[in-house]
Amino acid sequence: MIKRIVKMTFQAEAVETFLRLFAERQAAIRAFPGCEHLELWRDQNDPHRFFTYSFWQHPDDLETYRHSELFRDTWAQTKILFAAKPEAWSVTVQ
Repeated sequence: MIKRIVKMTFQAEAVETFLRLFAERQAAIRAFPGCEHLELWRDQNDPHRFFTYSFWQHPDDLETYRHSELFRDTWAQTKILFAAKPEAWSVTVQ
């Protein structure tokens, strides 16, 4: 299993748009084969910064998701809202 953390900082005026998009897509992402868990976190010090925290059964499951139409469409709508380049980490628990 891998855990994935993605940090995203949004333009102030785009936060509500992102939150609506996430609310619309979260069930489909959670139901994607191999996804075990998905959370959205908001930074306490910067209300424009968010993190997604997800668990994937196998790295191949995450890659399949990242090449899916669901991801491509969601990412296309999300990336135009950014105020800074996103960062992502895939980690394993030791």
